[in-house]
Amino acid sequence: MIQLTYGTTHDLPDAADFVNTLNSLGRHPLKEARELFTPGAELIVARAPGRLDVMGGIADYSGSLVLEMPIREATFAALQRDPARNLKMVSLPQDGEQALTFEMPLSELEGLDYDTARARFRQDPTQHWAAYVAGVFLVLMRERGADFRAGAKLLISSTVPQGKGVSSSAALEVATMQAVAAAFDISLDGRETAILCQKVENLVAGAPCGVMDQMTAACGEANQLLALLCQPAELRGLVTIPPGIAFWGLDSGVRHAVTGADYGSVRIGAFMGYRILAELAGLAVGKAVAGETVQIDDSRWRGYLANLTPSEFAGGYATQLPERMGGAEFLQRYGGTTDAVTHVDPEKTYAVRIPAAHAIYEHHRVRLFAELLGARLSERNLELLGELMYQSHASYSACGLGSSGTDRLVQLVREAGPEQGLFGAKITGGGSGGTVAVLSRSEAANSIARIAEKYQRETGHQPYIFSGSSPGSAAFGHFKLRGDFPGLTVTQQG
Repeated sequence: MIQLTYGTTHDLPDAADFVNTLNSLGRHPLKEARELFTPGAELIVARAPGRLDVMGGIADYSGSLVLEMPIREATFAALQRDPARNLKMVSLPQDGEQALTFEMPLSELEGLDYDTARARFRQDPTQHWAAYVAGVFLVLMRERGADFRAGAKLLISSTVPQGKGVSSSAALEVATMQAVAAAFDISLDGRETAILCQKVENLVAGAPCGVMDQMTAACGEANQLLALLCQPAELRGLVTIPPGIAFWGLDSGVRHAVTGADYGSVRIGAFMGYRILAELAGLAVGKAVAGETVQIDDSRWRGYLANLTPSEFAGGYATQLPERMGGAEFLQRYGGTTDAVTHVDPEKTYAVRIPAAHAIYEHHRVRLFAELLGARLSERNLELLGELMYQSHASYSACGLGSSGTDRLVQLVREAGPEQGLFGAKITGGGSGGTVAVLSRSEAANSIARIAEKYQRETGHQPYIFSGSSPGSAAFGHFKLRGDFPGLTVTQQG
């Protein structure tokens, strides 16, 4: 019997399902899963959800306000300390994919710098997933001075679909970080958890994401939008989703990856734009060797492109930004950007004006969106909210981050319109595929289903429909289990 000795499952169905998975490990077809945990020793279980990017998306790295909803689907991490000081991980299969296993001595991470760690996990693409888990230990060592006297055995189970733009990677990082912190008595609040997890993704896994994904997975609340000003990670409270409306996600079937070249190029172009604007505005710019991070004394825009107003940009700067610029020319003239995560490639040419404009106008759109959500939701206001989503989608496409699948889903929502309870839609997250967010009346489930059915008839892909919400890892906390594997029932204490 497995006994719940601390915490609660919050009556979440997926938490109960995960406990049942632990109960049945002894019968699991994967040998590594059957033999992972030591019977009788304590297990720490943490949970983190994926997220639906309602508004803000790729403008997060430029300091925009973003509005994010934690979704119902989540990742669980069960951790048991290992006196042998090894890291041993098993990720249970998802969506017909194979189970994943990884093992390494904890000593291999000690003293490792981020560049070396990133290269180490890139050597074998089939093992790269482990960077998101092992990276948690490395980041805690480097950023918090953690001294792990024991290793860890981790079982990962997730219902957050991969490659659909709902941040399966952040859910994995945050669930792991929460479990590790609890198991090794490391005190972290939700915000610090998210910032450390962003370092895992940026510096160990090598994906140039902003911070909104990790902040939502850590600090989100069920049935509310997390309002986050990404300067760098200022929580601006929660925006309650008003009664009568709902947000949905429709998977386009076009696989999304934040490591994709388009996302990285657009991010670099936006930072190039900020560096050029700083010169035009007469800001003090530090000297830099080509390709290194540039320091800018910027009290005017406080270091973030999103702090330019649309009128300021359109009236004084837009026409002075190049539409495109070669990396070699940029580095020769400007030395580099303020972005420590990406680097300008002298062999490439980047769009500059449109990525910069997207960050500026998107921040304005998100602010309006939040204000409208807090007002009385008349039919007209719902149409205005939808229009802001359509504008955001068009701006993604202008940046080169659209896809035929997401464009078609947005078009289907527009064609159905308010008459069918649908008001707006946009591509989410890093773009270039993935999921479309939809704003509708709460009773529009049938309309959403019809959109999915029509898309399936046209493309052969049945969209996964994201509906519902759940708490972030900070609100969920963690629970502890003790017992033999497999057990029969779970007994909750207190």
